[in-house]
Amino acid sequence: MLDVKQLLADCEERMEMSVMHLDDTLSHIRAGKANVHILDAIRVNNYGAMSPLNACAAITTPDARTIAIKPWDKSMFRVIEKAIIDSNVGIMPESNGEVIRLAIPPLTEERRRDLTKQCNSEGESAKVAIRNARRDGIDKLKKSVKDGVPEDVEKDAEADLQKIHDKMVKQVEELLAAKSKEIMTV
Repeated sequence: MLDVKQLLADCEERMEMSVMHLDDTLSHIRAGKANVHILDAIRVNNYGAMSPLNACAAITTPDARTIAIKPWDKSMFRVIEKAIIDSNVGIMPESNGEVIRLAIPPLTEERRRDLTKQCNSEGESAKVAIRNARRDGIDKLKKSVKDGVPEDVEKDAEADLQKIHDKMVKQVEELLAAKSKEIMTV
């Protein structure tokens, strides 16, 4: 027989994973301000092993429009610069021998709208994943009635699942609103 509480917990976990994925994805979208997360995907050849950029350099944001990268080893300057140029960050690094600087250009109004559309698209994908988790949970609940779970328990569980769904969709909406506000703020 189906454990209803376990099913609800599993569905909630899947929905939370969708929200966390959206949060992570939104943190990588450049909003005109310096954000060290835009460099998370960059891998550099660190003595023969491909490692994340933050594993071989200190990454800071001295002001709102600059990212400073200070390699721990001077021999890594060229490797880090090449990795940034080859990545999809779209910013040309400037080096003075001590620190590599990335100047974040201000966004145009058109680019802000494009970024907002991209965020909304990511948000819609997260909502679809949340709806799919709810649908799978409801399907399992309906099948469990045939296996002996009382109908009133199934209906209560469906209502609980809907509440969880609504809470997660609200979180997605809040994340999107915050990111849109961040992008559109000049």
